[in-house]
Amino acid sequence: MIAEAIRRHISAWGLVVRCAADFENVLSEFADFDPQLVLMDISLPFFNGYHWCSEIRRVSKVPIIFISSASDNMNIVMAVNMGGDDFIAKPFALDVLTAKVQALLRRAYDFTAPTKLLESGGAVLSISDATLCFEGRKTELTKNEFKMLQLLFENKGNIVTRDEMMTRLWESDSFVDENTLTVNITRLRRKLEDTGLPGLILTKKGIGYMVGD
Repeated sequence: MIAEAIRRHISAWGLVVRCAADFENVLSEFADFDPQLVLMDISLPFFNGYHWCSEIRRVSKVPIIFISSASDNMNIVMAVNMGGDDFIAKPFALDVLTAKVQALLRRAYDFTAPTKLLESGGAVLSISDATLCFEGRKTELTKNEFKMLQLLFENKGNIVTRDEMMTRLWESDSFVDENTLTVNITRLRRKLEDTGLPGLILTKKGIGYMVGD
């Protein structure tokens, strides 16, 4: 399998490499691993590489190299137009691929910090611009909405108490009416429902809130 051969070769140069396994949910795997560079084939199960390149570009500026035997001019132009940074035609030498990977990493991260992403339930939260992306739709968040989701995503699978939530929101020891938190959560849930995520935030009665793994 070519992906495994590439993984072994690039790993030998000291880079951490992960091969995608769930081709129906590549964006979720991308957010979970948070890579500094992506190698993308055009022909993939379920959705092609152009689709996933476009989805990644909604949430990240990470460098993307296309690898494909479909190396005619039309596919190369399409790859670049969809957000790809380079194109390598199959067959290729692994040493050449590694050199291109290393060169692109040097160029990209001389001036660009990697974007931090958090994921839950297929939704991807971008720390850099306070947006939430789900099924191709990007949603702008208010300051409080972003703070609440960031805390919940950072503690995915665990309960965040109401006290912890209020401390993150208002960062103050002064008294804040708990009803104010309830109002903020209700508004956030309404926005999530409009985005197609009605059950993302779960209530743990008498304790707090959480999002699933």
